Amino acid sequence: MGRSRSSSGVPTVVVGLAALLFSNVLIYLYLASLYQSDVQLVSSHIGCQPQHFKMATMKNCTPWLQCSQINAEVRKLKLIGQGAIKKVYLAEWRTQKVALSKLSSLDYLEDFLHGLSMVQALQGPHVVQLVGFCLEEHTLVTEHHPHGSLLNLDVVLAQEQHQQHNTWQTRLRLATDYVSILHYLHNSPAGRRVMCDSNSLEKTLSQFLLTNDFHLVVNDLDALPEVDASRGLLVKCGHRELTGDFVAPEQLWPFRDSGKPFSDDLMPEYDEKTDIWKIPDVTWFLMGRVPGGDLAHFHLFQIHDQCKKEDPTLRPSAVDVLKVYKSVYSSMVRDSVGFRDML
Repeated sequence: MGRSRSSSGVPTVVVGLAALLFSNVLIYLYLASLYQSDVQLVSSHIGCQPQHFKMATMKNCTPWLQCSQINAEVRKLKLIGQGAIKKVYLAEWRTQKVALSKLSSLDYLEDFLHGLSMVQALQGPHVVQLVGFCLEEHTLVTEHHPHGSLLNLDVVLAQEQHQQHNTWQTRLRLATDYVSILHYLHNSPAGRRVMCDSNSLEKTLSQFLLTNDFHLVVNDLDALPEVDASRGLLVKCGHRELTGDFVAPEQLWPFRDSGKPFSDDLMPEYDEKTDIWKIPDVTWFLMGRVPGGDLAHFHLFQIHDQCKKEDPTLRPSAVDVLKVYKSVYSSMVRDSVGFRDML
């Protein structure tokens, strides 16, 4: 018998190969569009000159607002958050919703000014967009994200209008965003920075905002000290004893088992690998309990095991973790598309 042919006379095997090639092209384009949207949707201010901003519904870039403009044009609406350092209000500027932050107490002026300097220095797709500030009145204006902090993730995804986003794809992209932000902070224009305001899962999640298109930006940069091994510059996150499993082992008082009382002077310093230790716990929260989540955890098991090495020098860098996350995401998307094609 001769080889089977399609009705048009083209060999069946050629048709099959063409279909396979076309399917791979579609997968490539799909993945490329996802990575492009990671940049374009999160960073509406990309393309603006330094010290300018442009929110999603704005056509043109505008210089950062100064004291006179903030006092005259920014209208407070309601209190939406409060911490030891600052109070945060929902406010409005020329029909645009913004977040207005005010220093709560002069006792924390140094922390407030540090956070402002970091927001200024680190402007980019991973950091909340700066709209303006007034040093004289200790105020800061940033872009408002209605979903709030990452603590609200499960509540937001449970809402009827957002349930279609409650998938492993969305959640793994959020985890990838988180690792991308760590990579940026560890290699930032302002030096290698450590997220010190992250001594519990809840506190860590509160540092990030969930954007309307379900990505992350880091928002709270009040405790972001610099590490530089070449200068012998290490950090300690605060002056009190840290406890619990969430913080890295090197952040714990090393003489706790001997009963020796905590002493800040004797507490060893450490570096950015404390952030790496926390990645698996944050990702575990972000993935939630969605179909496909277990498979993602399985693929990430090896890199997460490395993140949890007791010796910080044996932990991977943020970029090493990021490469694995992107690879796992891409392979899972390809597998899911291929499975649907088989059906």
